[in-house]
Amino acid sequence: MSPVLATLRKPTGPTGANRQLSWLGRVDPRARILAAAGFAVVTVSLSGFVALTAALCVALVLLSASRLPAKPTLKRMAAMDSFILFILAMLPFTVPGTPIFTLWGIPASWEGLRQAAEIALKANAAVLALMALVGTMEPVTLGHALHAMRVPAALVHLLMFTVRYIDTLREEYLRLRLAMKARGFRPSTRWHCYRSFGYLVGMMLVRSMERSERILDAMKCRGFTGNIPLLDRLAFGAGDIAFGAGFAAVLAGLVVLELLHGLA
Repeated sequence: MSPVLATLRKPTGPTGANRQLSWLGRVDPRARILAAAGFAVVTVSLSGFVALTAALCVALVLLSASRLPAKPTLKRMAAMDSFILFILAMLPFTVPGTPIFTLWGIPASWEGLRQAAEIALKANAAVLALMALVGTMEPVTLGHALHAMRVPAALVHLLMFTVRYIDTLREEYLRLRLAMKARGFRPSTRWHCYRSFGYLVGMMLVRSMERSERILDAMKCRGFTGNIPLLDRLAFGAGDIAFGAGFAAVLAGLVVLELLHGLA
């Protein structure tokens, strides 16, 4: 079977988005958004290593249930970890406490190392859960769920239009960069280079505004009144209620582990 036919035969919903085949993908998107928010709040409030390790295990179970491809997911996690790696490496040398070793005359403390480990566990658990619960949604589904949760319509529209036209703006940027290269432009640290990049940003803003005006005029010609009609009417079912109750029990278990660690 050709890739085109395989794509056409994927099950789709009323919005045209591909339906997810995992059981987590069939949970109501509003329940998944609330679960991700609750998990992030609880995880950030934890400080014991037992509770944080349990939270990371819960996030890994959610990741497995979402059926996300392992290699791209690990690459994204590595990008996130590399972003905070510098902060984690500096904490042992900036937090006072019991010294472990000395590097160039600067002592590293156990307390700083502990804080770095806590931040790493919290960040990885929260991001993994967010990717599994919310990152697997189609943008249209996410927009519908946010609208159903009474998020301001302007923010929902901004999200959906950004997702829709981000590739268009990227293509516009690549065309401008290609035109600059055709004229012999080469990046450097000279003042002329900085001025050229300033012109590039300015042209991107001007062309983005012009394109947005053309898109708005085209939408008005098609009857757009400021409201996007929803094609998928969301409704909670028995499975969604069971998922919410079970996830609430998991969060309560993490809180209990944290309290037991504090008493110990």
